[in-house]
Amino acid sequence: MAEKFPVVATGGTFDEIHTGHTALVSKAFQVGKKVIIGVSSDEFAKKRGKRLNHKFEERVENLKKMIKKEFRNANYEIAKLDGDFGPAVTTDEVGALVASSETRIKGKLLNRMRAKKGLKPVEVIAVEMVRAEDGSPISSTRIRAGEIDGGGRLLKRR
Repeated sequence: MAEKFPVVATGGTFDEIHTGHTALVSKAFQVGKKVIIGVSSDEFAKKRGKRLNHKFEERVENLKKMIKKEFRNANYEIAKLDGDFGPAVTTDEVGALVASSETRIKGKLLNRMRAKKGLKPVEVIAVEMVRAEDGSPISSTRIRAGEIDGGGRLLKRR
């Protein structure tokens, strides 16, 4: 495997932890020695039209539990996101952004913002969306709606 980045960033809302989140975080740990995980604040999530089942503190706790279970000795920190980027736009130590294939476009915006601050661009590493049994992406929205579970299994037929 190629040399790891000293620091990578990734992020999300992490309302209902599911296998897609595990895949995203797993890729970040594979390519980075340290991972900064941005978690959307309640206010930012609502501003983006998200209905949440869990408050920020609960989402962070659930994320930490998943990381402890799946990635024992992971080196990470959690940053509260009140916007799209958090520390990735303000610190030169971040070398890569790990994003879902759905949100990879934000990498271009991040690099434009970094350039304005005199920071070098980050490499954008996209992780394919994990799909449920029906072929559609697994998402917290679908889990909240009772369509699927966190592993992508269908819970009710349409």
